[in-house]
Amino acid sequence: MSVYTTVGREQLAAWLPALDVGELRQYAAIAAGTQNSNYFVDTTAGRFVLTLFEHITPAELDFYLALQAHLANRGLPCPRPLTDAAGRRWRPLVGKPAALLSYLPGHAIDSPDAAQCRAVGQLLGQLHTAAADFPSPPPNPCGAAWSRRIGALLLPHLNPPEAALLQDELAFQAAQNYNRLPRGIIHADFFRDNVLWQDGQPSGVFDFYFAGEDSLLLDLAIVANDWCASPATLTALIAGYAAIRPLTNAETTAWPALRRAAALRFWLLRLEARHQPRAGDVVTTKDPEHFRHLLENLRRATSSQ
Repeated sequence: MSVYTTVGREQLAAWLPALDVGELRQYAAIAAGTQNSNYFVDTTAGRFVLTLFEHITPAELDFYLALQAHLANRGLPCPRPLTDAAGRRWRPLVGKPAALLSYLPGHAIDSPDAAQCRAVGQLLGQLHTAAADFPSPPPNPCGAAWSRRIGALLLPHLNPPEAALLQDELAFQAAQNYNRLPRGIIHADFFRDNVLWQDGQPSGVFDFYFAGEDSLLLDLAIVANDWCASPATLTALIAGYAAIRPLTNAETTAWPALRRAAALRFWLLRLEARHQPRAGDVVTTKDPEHFRHLLENLRRATSSQ
């Protein structure tokens, strides 16, 4: 979460009454993440999270918010968007589409152990299962076509070793056939800082604004790349997920290549943020080198098999 758009107190106070959440007490910017503008909002009815969407179309936003409502109705610990009397989940605020969502308790963890990775695997499997009947999801906005397009745009900004790595990995991914893998809605940003914990269990998962249809295994690879720092935690993650949705033989075969695809995607996202930054009052940027090194390690592991 970041803040690109500033909201004044009077503007927010005038926007809130349609949601029947009482009077505004205080609000504060949230300085984390990279895509939208976010605030904690405290009213006489409790705490909420306000999100202003910087580059999301109305159709995309309708999907993201309806998906979160769908998952919350299925018992998943995710933010529930509030609606006004007309059933709208978002309305303009300061010239941007904005939504108020329920606040999730808990805190993120930096160094998950095997038990926590198993619990996260189960939660991801439950999310995939709960989203299976959601109608007509759009494609993953940062899928293979996006990687090719952004990769081509970023190549002129990279030094020769980085450019060679990017070109080779794009060629490798273009040669893969993921068509036999089970597909469905993926969260696509299921990082440690997007999952909250309370009393030793996951208490919330948020930031669904990269969600879309893709290979379900890609979501598991994204989680593995961020959560698992050891063979034990990786084994626990996969076991937790497979307890909810067992992996197919095709998925087991594709696993090494999809871990590389997941690392490539987040290397590109962070390179894009570095070389094509957006202005904002409180903006979080993340180092792309972490995912470049991870991609190189995964490539070495693949070549040694």
